[in-house]
Amino acid sequence: MTKQPAFGPVMLDIEGLKLSTYDIEKIKHPNTGAVILFARNYADLAQLTSLCTDIRNARQGAILIAVDQEGGRVQRFQSGFSRLPPAAHYRNHPELTESAGWLMAIELLAHGVDFSFAPVLDVDCGVSTVIGNRSFNENADLVASLASDFMRGMHKAGMAAVGKHFPGHGAVALDSHLALPTDQRSLDELIQKDLIPFTRLINEGIEGIMPAHIVYSTIDNDPAGFSRFWLQDHLRQRLKFNGAIFSDDLSMGGAAIAGSYPERAQRAQEAGCDMLLVCNNPSAADAVLDALPITENPLRDQRLLAMRGKFSTTRDTLLASSEWQQISQQISHIML
Repeated sequence: MTKQPAFGPVMLDIEGLKLSTYDIEKIKHPNTGAVILFARNYADLAQLTSLCTDIRNARQGAILIAVDQEGGRVQRFQSGFSRLPPAAHYRNHPELTESAGWLMAIELLAHGVDFSFAPVLDVDCGVSTVIGNRSFNENADLVASLASDFMRGMHKAGMAAVGKHFPGHGAVALDSHLALPTDQRSLDELIQKDLIPFTRLINEGIEGIMPAHIVYSTIDNDPAGFSRFWLQDHLRQRLKFNGAIFSDDLSMGGAAIAGSYPERAQRAQEAGCDMLLVCNNPSAADAVLDALPITENPLRDQRLLAMRGKFSTTRDTLLASSEWQQISQQISHIML
């Protein structure tokens, strides 16, 4: 039997358009398992393809490459890529939602990116500006339906999906990038609304989930990303989710309650996160890489292996295809 590749538990970022010596050293660390790219890492299509190749060559082992490419205000790669609308636009164009998921995914895959952190499964409750039109709708059933269509398009292209921000970020005003929000609703209220999209997509085979840096104070004192109740009791046991759990960025303000960066990583891992994101803070990433024990985890490897992209096309082949031409034109029209 072929041995599964070993993924480290840390997702980190890199400095610029090319790998520096420092980047290469971090990527080679045994605890590295993934790289997340930002707008600063993108200049053009050829550069992106080369960068992804260099990342894989530097690792010489199991590694994932990810990006936030939802559309709207959260689309890291723009020039050269189809501009995608925010999720809320699809309420008026539901027939294009699956096609948009395919378009987003196939363009990234054509340049070597494994997956995007999408779709957003948060229900818009009219109070969260950081979510806002990143949500498909204020109706939980419609969010579930549109997100399901978007994920189906991603799967058609060969890309795994990651639903965020479990169990729901849409009902708090504070931005968890800057502070730690508190949601005082009951578990029953969440089950009847915010958890509906997560439940449906888990039942449909979503490969990844990202929890929120939010305290649901009537349920547990820990933020969801550090909570055994949310990640083990509810997500794993009640909802039967068997895929990969990605922490939200441990550099965010909402994660500070968990202590130092190594303490944040340890607590998130102990709660049940398979992959720990440490972004835009090189010294924090170094501290986490060195502090975590280097261990084998076959179950984590299995979950993360499912996140690998299926690289079945090139940019030239894609641009020549009638499917890409038709869908990119349709999506561009709803951006007007």
